Amino acid sequence: MRNIFILSSLVLFLSCAQQKEKTFTTEASCGQCQFGLKSQNGCDLAIKVDDKAYFVDGAKIDDFGDAHDENIGFCNVVRKVEVTGKVEDGRFKATSFKIAQK
Repeated sequence: MRNIFILSSLVLFLSCAQQKEKTFTTEASCGQCQFGLKSQNGCDLAIKVDDKAYFVDGAKIDDFGDAHDENIGFCNVVRKVEVTGKVEDGRFKATSFKIAQK
C-alpha cells in the first residue's frame, strides 16, 4: 500500500513539473544569421522566447518560402510569428507555427 502511495505521488509530481505548452507571438528568423546562435552549422529556424533564442523543432526554415529570399527569407529578415509549444532540452518544441498577420 505504501508503495502505491509513493508511486502515485511521484507520478503526480512529475506531471505537475512538466512545462505546459504556451502560445506566443514572437520573433522568428535564422538562428545563425540573425540571432547569433552557434551550436549548429547551416541555417536553421529559431525563435525568441523571453529575449532568448531557441532553435525550433516542428517547423523548418524553408517551410515558409526560400530562407534566403531578400524580402521574406528568414536568413535576411526577422518576422513576427504565432507559435505554440514549449522549451524543452534547450530547444523550442513547436506544435503550431505560423506567420503572424500584419
